[in-house]
Amino acid sequence: MVSARVGRGAVLAAAVLSLLTVPARAATPQADARGAAALPAPDVGGLDAVLRSVLDRGAPGALVRVDDGADAYLVTRGFADRSTRQGISTADRFRIGSVTKSFSAVVLLQLADEHKLDLDAPVNRYLPKLLPDDRITVRHVLSHRSGLYDYTTDMFARSVSGFEAVRDKVFGYRDLIALSLRKPRTNAPGAAYAYSNTNYVVAGLLIEKLTGGSVRGAYEKRLITPLGLRDTFYVHPDTRIPGRHAHGYLTPDDAGAALVDATEQTVSWAQSAGALISSARDLNTFYSALLRGRLLSAARLAEMEHFTRVDATTSYGLGLRRRELSCGVSVYGHTGAVQGFYTYAFASKDGRRTLTAAANTSNNAKVLGALAGTLESAFCGRGTGKALRAPAAGQRDLRQ
Repeated sequence: MVSARVGRGAVLAAAVLSLLTVPARAATPQADARGAAALPAPDVGGLDAVLRSVLDRGAPGALVRVDDGADAYLVTRGFADRSTRQGISTADRFRIGSVTKSFSAVVLLQLADEHKLDLDAPVNRYLPKLLPDDRITVRHVLSHRSGLYDYTTDMFARSVSGFEAVRDKVFGYRDLIALSLRKPRTNAPGAAYAYSNTNYVVAGLLIEKLTGGSVRGAYEKRLITPLGLRDTFYVHPDTRIPGRHAHGYLTPDDAGAALVDATEQTVSWAQSAGALISSARDLNTFYSALLRGRLLSAARLAEMEHFTRVDATTSYGLGLRRRELSCGVSVYGHTGAVQGFYTYAFASKDGRRTLTAAANTSNNAKVLGALAGTLESAFCGRGTGKALRAPAAGQRDLRQ
C-alpha cells in the first residue's frame, strides 16, 4: 500500500507521485543557516522510492511525514499489521525508542532555565552516592560523555532471547544503573563520547528528584499538554500502545527466522531513555517547537546545540543529534530504535521543515540505513533520496 498527500487534504495515488515534486533548487551549505525557506521542495517520489527500498530490505511497513509551513507530505508503504494486512498510516502511533532522549533532555534543560539544576554540577549533588565518581556532571550525562557502561550491550546480546527475558519485566531506575555499574566505565568523565542508555536512565531519576513527581507527569505537564501532542504517551509499565498503531516486528539474529511481534512490552529496560509512544505528526510538532525556541531559552537551546563530533556526518549535543546531508544542509533531531521500530525525526535549523520516518522492524541494519535516505529526499530535494551508510558491523541498533 502506498499513499501520499501534499497540502491540507488532497489525497493522491502512487501513479501521480511524480506530479507532486517541484524541480529542486541546488542546495548549499548556506541553506542550513537560512532555514527551510532556502531548501528545495521535498521530493515525494524520492521518499516513496526510499520506502520501497525499506520494504525490500525486510520491513513490513514504513511511513514518512514531512511538514513544511502550510504543506504536509505523507507517504506510506506496506502494512501496520502483518496478520490482518492493515495498511500502515502516517496517523499510526508507534514506539519512538531513543527519540525519547530529546524529551528527557528538554525537561532537564527547562529545569536549568528555572534555576533548579546546574548542568555542570555533579549528578551526585542531586542524587547522593548514586554514581561512583563525583566528577560525572549532568552535562556529561546528557551528552553521553559520562563513561557509564551501556547495560543494554549485555541485555540484548541475543536479540530475541534478550527481548523475551525483559518483555514483561518492570525495572526501577536504580536497578538499571546497578547493571551498568557492574562493568568498568568506558572512559573518564568528559574524555570521550560513548553512547549509553544508562545516561538517560540517570536523566529520568534526576527529573523525578527535581520535580518531585513522575517522568510521565513531567512529560505531560511540560511538553505533551502545552504542545497538544494527542498521540504521545508514556504508559510504562503498561505494555500496550493505545489507539490506532503500527505493530512492531523484531528481526531475529538468525537469518531467515520469522519476525517476532514485539508490539506489546513494558519497555521498562529503557524508560526515560526510550519508552515514549508517539506519531509522525507529534514528533514534527515537538522538534519544530524546540528549534523555533518555544521550549527553551535561547541560551539553553544554544547549549543543547553544542555538538561533539561522532563520525563523518553526525554530531551529538544534549539529547540532540545533528546530521550533515549530501547537499550541505544540516538537520537536527534524534534517531530511535526499540524492538520492532526504527524512527528518524529531524528538523531544519529554523524548525520550519520537519520530517519523521518510521519502519516497523528493528535489528536490521539494511532497513536502518535505507530509512535514512528519507532525510535526503525531504531536505535536499529531487534525485537525492538513497540508502545511506548502514551501521558498521557490530554496531547495535539499540544505541540510537
